Amino acid sequence: MLFNGAQITVKKSCFKGIGALSAAMLGVSALALAPVIASASSLDVKSAKAAVDKDLDADYPHLDALYKDIHAHAELGFQEHRTAAILAKEMRSLGYEVTEGVGQTGIVAVLKNGAGPTVLVRTELDALPLQEKTGLPYASQNKQTVNGVETYVDHACGHDIHMAVWVGVARVMSTMKDRWQGTVVFIGQPAEETIGGASAMLKDGLLTRFPKPDLGFGLHVGPSAYGEVAYKSGVSTSNSDSFEILFKGRGGHGSMPSMTIDPIVESARFVVDVQTVISREKDAAAFGVITVGSIHAGNAGNIIPDQATLRGTIRSYTPEVRSRLIEGLERTARGEAAISNAPEPQISVVSGGRAVVNDAAITQKTAKVFKAAFGDQAVEFTSPGAASEDYSEYIIAGVPSLFFSIGGADPAAVAAAKAGGKPVPINHSPYFAPVPEPTIRTGVEAMSLALFNTLHR
Repeated sequence: MLFNGAQITVKKSCFKGIGALSAAMLGVSALALAPVIASASSLDVKSAKAAVDKDLDADYPHLDALYKDIHAHAELGFQEHRTAAILAKEMRSLGYEVTEGVGQTGIVAVLKNGAGPTVLVRTELDALPLQEKTGLPYASQNKQTVNGVETYVDHACGHDIHMAVWVGVARVMSTMKDRWQGTVVFIGQPAEETIGGASAMLKDGLLTRFPKPDLGFGLHVGPSAYGEVAYKSGVSTSNSDSFEILFKGRGGHGSMPSMTIDPIVESARFVVDVQTVISREKDAAAFGVITVGSIHAGNAGNIIPDQATLRGTIRSYTPEVRSRLIEGLERTARGEAAISNAPEPQISVVSGGRAVVNDAAITQKTAKVFKAAFGDQAVEFTSPGAASEDYSEYIIAGVPSLFFSIGGADPAAVAAAKAGGKPVPINHSPYFAPVPEPTIRTGVEAMSLALFNTLHR
């Protein structure tokens, strides 16, 4: 990350207000997608689900083994060489036309089956730089290098579940061509965690080198009970921005702090004080989060270092809250330096994933199928999620979509947590461990039915 001396550098992507973005997406739906939806006849959900389940009964052991292998060999963003090669081999064995190296380590697999819509189905390939603590027999012990430091790597976000689902759905579409017509474009996207993989694939010609999708689907596993399928029309995830702050000081002996300017004290005050931007400057009813996830300073207990580096994330739903949080963060950092009589800090704020805005028509059409297939376990979210996703880049690029969620936790554990018991580990926790069966099965069912509902004969 580059800094300009003591100046604040804000790198901005082409951020668009959610209101404008939502309207734009609805416009795409009305003009381009409505004919696709209007022309489709009603899907026999019961028959389609039974067919998918029958296929899964035979294929699940393979998907389970694939999931555990990928989990045990987790890889970081743009380093997913083994993972991508495995998925490419799987897709070729199913008859897909596969292209590797799209957006560095991404893959694109295309299957054509006559005239009809073109539908995108996305999975992520990357994992997170942390050490797994689940104790599972297939726990990841893999290590890779990030920011010049070797670190353990763990699929603590659930992308390994997504990949197993993705392959399972690809098999369903390959073996059940008599139930659908059109084209499916399965993409394995790198580097979702660092919010760079979707843009990399788009820049590498995803929408020009391959059949351009009329609509798309993506899913994400979470800590709700397995068997649950959740969805929401409109804004579904948050905007994300990352920040890095370099607090400057004057180093010296730990026994003589008066001869120094302590950047660790600057950092400590900032971590606490920046939260007042949220509690005192933002509308209490509006969502906004500032989290410091990394602090690096010093090498010994008896030395006051001359600098400290903080890294973190900013989350919001609206452009107004986003702007207020960024301005407040910058002002607070400068204020902490001024209090310590320290040089002005170097601050960089980089725009990341923008909010995923689900298409209303696709959501409504798919929700009916989810309700028919999963009954009370098909749940409509009442508010957006706090996490961020770069799937939004495909939507902004002109692929109206539905991005939905599936549960992955033991229902008994979820019920116990709601009753005041032990919390269920959430995504990005080193203890996050979705239950493979039936989580993978539910994901394959839901995504396959969504595709059949759009592409069925």
